[in-house]
Amino acid sequence: MTSHISVRNLNVQYGGHEAIKNVSVEIPRHEITVILGPSGCGKTTLLKSINRFLELTAGTRLSGEVLIDDLNIYDPTIDVIEVRKKAGLLSQRPFPLPMSIYDNVAYGPRLHHMNGRNLDETVQHYLEMAGLWDEVKDRLHAPATRLSAGQQQRLCLARGLAVEPEILLMDEPTSALDPISAQQIEKRMLELKGQYTIVLVTHILRQARRMADHVIFMYMGELVEAGPAREVFEHPQQARTRAYVAGEF
Repeated sequence: MTSHISVRNLNVQYGGHEAIKNVSVEIPRHEITVILGPSGCGKTTLLKSINRFLELTAGTRLSGEVLIDDLNIYDPTIDVIEVRKKAGLLSQRPFPLPMSIYDNVAYGPRLHHMNGRNLDETVQHYLEMAGLWDEVKDRLHAPATRLSAGQQQRLCLARGLAVEPEILLMDEPTSALDPISAQQIEKRMLELKGQYTIVLVTHILRQARRMADHVIFMYMGELVEAGPAREVFEHPQQARTRAYVAGEF
């Protein structure tokens, strides 16, 4: 396994609540790593530690290291904007910007002055990667808010891809979608994993079994077990993992 992300002795507190307790784990490059566990176990906190979104919440305290390509992203000399460009986040609910479909995708390249490619070509390219181009190519200048929830989520994926990240962080990205739209997002993830390191948070065991190459199982802020998906699902080493994959809690 070639690690892309290394989490070392990570502790996170919100106020007096200990959300992550001394977690160390490796996340492989160009695979789908699923962070699995019941609600409130620290899945999203671990995910958001990878692009420094945690510090946007007041009262958050963090210790330990998160390394991307062997660089500690919490080093004081690191540019936070570059970290967030390298590791894009797709949230539970789609949040298109209050502008046109075209401008949503063009927003990041314009902001980061990424002028290497014609903007029209860039917008088309990433809408195609997100599986949305054929549905919107004739109404690119219509408001993004007119799209369905599933289309908005794919638009947000295209917008994230357009800044050329290395890592895609996905926080239950299908939980607010209908089954067909959810299936489309899953299909995109499977197509993209050869080019990106994907970290997916889910509490849906069926989805984890479908999507995961690698699994991180969390419980009560602690890392219980991590490893290749087949090993974790078929031969779990820990009693709590066995109970969870058996559907006992």
